[in-house]
Amino acid sequence: MKKFLTLALSLALTLSLAACGSSSTEPSGSTPASGEETETVTLKIAASPTPHAEILEQVKPILALQGIDLVITTYSDYPIQNTVVDEGEEDANYFQHTPYLEQFNVENGTDLVSAGKIHYEPMGIYPGKTATLEDLPDGATIAVPNDATNEARALQLLAAQGLIEIDPEAGLSATPKDITSNPKNLEIKELEAAMIPNTLEEYDLNVINSNYALQGGLNPAEDALVSEDAASDFAQTYANIVAVKAGHENDPAIVALVEALHSQEIQDFINETYSGSVVPIA
Repeated sequence: MKKFLTLALSLALTLSLAACGSSSTEPSGSTPASGEETETVTLKIAASPTPHAEILEQVKPILALQGIDLVITTYSDYPIQNTVVDEGEEDANYFQHTPYLEQFNVENGTDLVSAGKIHYEPMGIYPGKTATLEDLPDGATIAVPNDATNEARALQLLAAQGLIEIDPEAGLSATPKDITSNPKNLEIKELEAAMIPNTLEEYDLNVINSNYALQGGLNPAEDALVSEDAASDFAQTYANIVAVKAGHENDPAIVALVEALHSQEIQDFINETYSGSVVPIA
């Protein structure tokens, strides 16, 4: 009988210790110890296909190690990416710069904020019917993005080449109405930014955002006649950001995302993949 009781107590103790060892006490989002499990957090993000979604794909395994499942949904146009975040369908987006975000907030009554600057895409002037800036004829037509912030940026790039002059007070709010000198009588054609790479031959020159140039099969580093200086103030002003609803910029999963995008691994990927068409901002 003594032997039986001893064996029973020993077995009970063994089962108790085994049960304790199988429980997980790791918090959500932390890296679990070998053999342990942790709750997975789902982080949904909207992104433009190129380069944003491509960059995010490289981030997925980094976040997976922290228990974060990054779900990427691509969108072909800009405004909807802010709308889905504002409505809670997505947790964040990655496609825009701060001036665009601020303009969107003003026009739509939203309250979206930046959670971090990630990279800069120099805007470029691309040939169409005219092959070079020097060959640009009188009365030429130049396609530019029609959204307020990117149009101002495009006009400033044209002004930097001496093609037009703009009222200095217009700054980042410049429109064709702010052109004070137009010696070649250039016609500015305002188009949806995503459409410009598809209509290159319809216009003499085309001013294109690098992400849409890449999507259109162009190589900004080689095909652009001239681009913004990546070392200029434009790099900070027009840095592409991760955007979220106000109050969520410090959520642990969002902070982890931004940190991963700033990692050396991702910066190396951007530099090696895009050859200066996309410039990481640490």
